[in-house]
Amino acid sequence: MSRNVRLMILVAASAAAMFHRAPPAGGGDDASSALDLWSLARKEREVLAISTLFTAQNVRDLLASSGGLDDAVRWTKRMGVTRVFIESFRDSYRAQREVLERVRDRFAGEGLAACGCVTTTRIGKRSTGWDVISCYTDEATRKELASIFAFTASIFDEIMIDDFLFTDCACEKCAAARGERSWPEYRMALMNDLSRRDILGAARAVNPRVKLIIKYPQWYDLFHERGYDVERQTEMYDRIWVGTETRDPDSSRWGRKAQYEACFIMRWLGGIGGAKCGGGWFDPYGTSPTTYCEQARQTVIAGAREMLLFCYGSLLGEESRRNPEALRPEIPALFRLARWIQGGEPRGVIAVKPPSSHPAAGEDYIFDFIGMLGVPLVPLHAPPEKADALLVTSHLRHAAGWKEVVGAHLSEGRPVLATGSVLEDVKALAAARGEGAAKTGAVVALEWSGDPRSLMDRSAEDLAEMRRPILAALGLELDAPGRVALYLPARDVVALENFADRAASVKLTDRSRALQEVERIVLPPGAAPDLRVRGHTIEGTLPRRTLVVWKLAAAR
Repeated sequence: MSRNVRLMILVAASAAAMFHRAPPAGGGDDASSALDLWSLARKEREVLAISTLFTAQNVRDLLASSGGLDDAVRWTKRMGVTRVFIESFRDSYRAQREVLERVRDRFAGEGLAACGCVTTTRIGKRSTGWDVISCYTDEATRKELASIFAFTASIFDEIMIDDFLFTDCACEKCAAARGERSWPEYRMALMNDLSRRDILGAARAVNPRVKLIIKYPQWYDLFHERGYDVERQTEMYDRIWVGTETRDPDSSRWGRKAQYEACFIMRWLGGIGGAKCGGGWFDPYGTSPTTYCEQARQTVIAGAREMLLFCYGSLLGEESRRNPEALRPEIPALFRLARWIQGGEPRGVIAVKPPSSHPAAGEDYIFDFIGMLGVPLVPLHAPPEKADALLVTSHLRHAAGWKEVVGAHLSEGRPVLATGSVLEDVKALAAARGEGAAKTGAVVALEWSGDPRSLMDRSAEDLAEMRRPILAALGLELDAPGRVALYLPARDVVALENFADRAASVKLTDRSRALQEVERIVLPPGAAPDLRVRGHTIEGTLPRRTLVVWKLAAAR
């Protein structure tokens, strides 16, 4: 993510503090509806919880008065929020202890879990890169950081760390400390040491009960360059969270992210974190009500146990308040969806991204775009022993023994979808494995020139041809245009989502069995898909920007 993008987020969050009254509890519908959602949210929170965050500036400007705190309580209950994160520090500002404790106690008294948060921006010596980030080679800066976490741990038993816990500093002191190491090697070692001593150590010295959550950003292909070591940091911290804020997919201002990225990174980090992985965090910046709700759907269908609506102050803004209002009617269905897939084993094409792996030129975040082509991905951080179908990208070259894994896969006649940067290597492996691999036509090429976003504009016929041998290994066949995603999140659960601004003709065939529809979920609730489950197929028209999820059974 670019410096400008992250700066816009900070500016937007700070500006939101100007709005100092929450909408009325009714907010366009009656109070009983708010109570119904709050009651449902408390009932479902073990399956899917909803949380929000109050920045340190929100605490100062919106929660310090009794009236502002009353408004915040009403808003959280109306949105089905059952946990709040109350921030002690952001952008050089430390909230007052008295206010933090009063806000914590009020929310706890209202039946919400109340936790802390720290955003590590504008602390001590500034980075030579992005100036809201710090130089952590500087010892005085590290001492100040430790003081912030000790203070916060004296108030809260659980603390989230927003996704600014990185460094891009290349000052003379950093360069000297780096020595012969690469910048990623130095920065990961530095941030690991800082995590142990100045965050976890400092917090636990004050409060041995405290739990620390590290929230990772969504820019997974750059983690190592800025010091995020997702394997070792995940081992160190008590819990991890995931940034699922994809925002507007067509805006260069917000990074031109494919919506499927939220699902991919949630699953990928979930595989690394296991039971430590809590939830996904998304925001309203650069979103419409449609794209805002898509962030929530992707977070839940990826198996998140919680979704965090960042942040209260920003969600009150004139441009942003429509977004949570659009999400609110979808929340009951998201609870159902979470229950359907809870504990499920996703099926699909195995997509391996080793931690700290760097993509070849032009393959940045390629997984996100492939997911938009109707290829259901199962993200892993290490090569599996066996897979029905395998996606091979330049990232896999960073895994030890990757050629042996791919070669063994090909020897069994299982298909491989290979991007251009590794295509020749994979073809050579297939040839070396002999007739068995060659006969199956097991290697499927995925090549493009320029922006990988162009993949989504390929004809439905081209995409169907590319998918056919890959999905056949799963017993499936899909005919659909680009920007239609297929998900297999649990046994007997199938989903199709159309991210395009026009309706899509789709046909999904399950060769292994005839199908019977048990239930379906349609989001947004007002959409009316013309889709029929008949025999071995799901076929019809999927409306624009619509998700349909089926609970299926084998037909009798």
